[in-house]
Amino acid sequence: MSLTIATATSHPLAALTGAEIDRAREVFAAAGLVTEHTRFTYVMLREPHKRDVLDPDRAAALHREVEALLLDFSTGAVTQAVADITAGEVVHTRELDPVTEGTAPVLDEEFTLVDEIVKADAGWVAALAKRGIHDVSTVRTCPLTAGHFDYDDEEGRRMFRVLAFVQQSPSDLPWAHPIDGVVAHVDTLSRSVIRLVETPIDTVPMESGDYLDSEVTGPLRTSLKPIEITQPEGVSFQYREGMLSWENWDLRVGFNGREGLTLHDVAFTYQQERRPILYRASISEMVVNYADPTPIHGWQNYYDAGEYQFGRLANSLELGCDCLGDIFYLDAVVADDFCRPRTIRNAICIHEEDYGILWKHTDEFTHTSEARRQRRLVVSFFTTVGNYDYGFYFYFYLDGTFEVEAKATGIVFTGAHDGGDDPYSTPLAPGLGAPVHQHMFCARLDMTVDGVANSVDEIDVARVPVSAGNPWGSAIGRTITRLSSESDAVRDADGSVGRVWSISSASRRNRVGRPTSYVLHPSSEPALFTADEAHQRRRAGFAAHHLWVTQYEPSEMWAAGYAVNLHPGGAGLPAYVAQNRPLDGEDIVVWHTFGLTHFPRLEDWPIMPVDYAGFTLKPYGFFDRNPTLDVPRSASSCHSPDAAASTSASCGADCTCGH
Repeated sequence: MSLTIATATSHPLAALTGAEIDRAREVFAAAGLVTEHTRFTYVMLREPHKRDVLDPDRAAALHREVEALLLDFSTGAVTQAVADITAGEVVHTRELDPVTEGTAPVLDEEFTLVDEIVKADAGWVAALAKRGIHDVSTVRTCPLTAGHFDYDDEEGRRMFRVLAFVQQSPSDLPWAHPIDGVVAHVDTLSRSVIRLVETPIDTVPMESGDYLDSEVTGPLRTSLKPIEITQPEGVSFQYREGMLSWENWDLRVGFNGREGLTLHDVAFTYQQERRPILYRASISEMVVNYADPTPIHGWQNYYDAGEYQFGRLANSLELGCDCLGDIFYLDAVVADDFCRPRTIRNAICIHEEDYGILWKHTDEFTHTSEARRQRRLVVSFFTTVGNYDYGFYFYFYLDGTFEVEAKATGIVFTGAHDGGDDPYSTPLAPGLGAPVHQHMFCARLDMTVDGVANSVDEIDVARVPVSAGNPWGSAIGRTITRLSSESDAVRDADGSVGRVWSISSASRRNRVGRPTSYVLHPSSEPALFTADEAHQRRRAGFAAHHLWVTQYEPSEMWAAGYAVNLHPGGAGLPAYVAQNRPLDGEDIVVWHTFGLTHFPRLEDWPIMPVDYAGFTLKPYGFFDRNPTLDVPRSASSCHSPDAAASTSASCGADCTCGH
């Protein structure tokens, strides 16, 4: 089933509707902010202050506001503007300095424009001819965000660095045929190539990478038997006007063009009391940083949220392919570059999954054998940014666990490879390689663990020396460090000591007198691995550490800063924590950086099996006992009179026997 998300706007955090986007465009135009050269980016709901949303009296009187970053595509001027669409007036404007504050993200029309610019440039055409490419109609150009590398002649421009690939036929995979050794530096404001960089590489790998071609795949296997997932009595969750509830969980579902899926007011009802956990959760930013140091590739680093807006690039999902089972779809509404609403059909997938054993015990004293099945609710979306496809999955478990997972698949970025021992690139096929790179994601978790006043502790497992109190040396201890200020709370994961971070209530205690809490379990994968002085690190400061904690401030939404494209660096989390505000018992936001360090494999070509990265938030003393004691047995053939004669092959899909 499918419907448009947030058709009603009775709640202050309801996602923008198409009518509201139209209304915002009218308000901006009436204020004289729109000309034929105006392009709209970052068109999003300007969320009210948390204190106003959480106060029922204030919430009822709140106006709806739309924030946009406006680009004058003739001059490069950028303006941050806010329209109060309830009152019908512009309530805020601010001019940004593109040189020091960055500029608007990539426009849809720039993909076509860049292609036209380079193909009209005689130097670029000649560079391709030297590499044996004479028909530019077979060339697919990639307008890649340029980053910031202190080129004086790039200041104030809208720069792209352009790599190119050959596509010999409509079904041919261009990524298999990189035209390496040449990169064009293009300014879309002046419509010109301002620099060509070349190296001696002059051959284009031509082996097919068409992963749908039978000559590449071989005969399709016939051994897989069908798996059917059915819920004959329907799903266990309910969705109404933006609110999603499942078992003891309830939350509001949102979506915008920059972040994609957002979750709001996440709570768990325990012993008939609704208890808040998260005020807002999203993927604030992600950067892909490449490690090939050559002049052609050494600059490659892209911000898929801040520069390309992966919410606007979300896929329309298909039943049986992207999602399997009894699926509930939501459409999403985003704004295009002209502030016109565009509906992405089936952008969000919601479904339930069996997740194996929840708990189980066979007791020799009571002569009982009991098991319960774990189940999780899945809220997800997929986006395609160039060669890579990313799925973002938010999981809710029966026992109160919350999990976030990013799935990376698609096509690895390619370049030429001479077959030698290049430490920064993996050979994939004759003449073809894929550089080492990292995918770094940053989740913004606005915490409300039993209220807005929370504290954060870093907890490490500790060895305990042999002593009178530990004569066998068997004790295992912990060190607990309160992160009392923002500068204290810039931390790194450490798997060697099982490091976790506890977010606890400053006001509520459980039945044994301890603060109720949720614990963040990181994956302990490496953070950003650039040199300290690297240009990329200046802009991707958020990715240098796994944990940041800030005091809540509604304008501090973006891990790499507000206007990411061409920003010189230092914005976002490094700037936020420089204020060094107190954290203990405050309204706090936890930012967690996680990701993948990808040394490509032969098995990743020509299309990459899914790789995973993520983290978990688990209740720790949030409940007074196991909150799933009331989960009943699942109906199963294992409990029939003939169960003793059953084998694992005859057990049902919801069997409690543990097979």
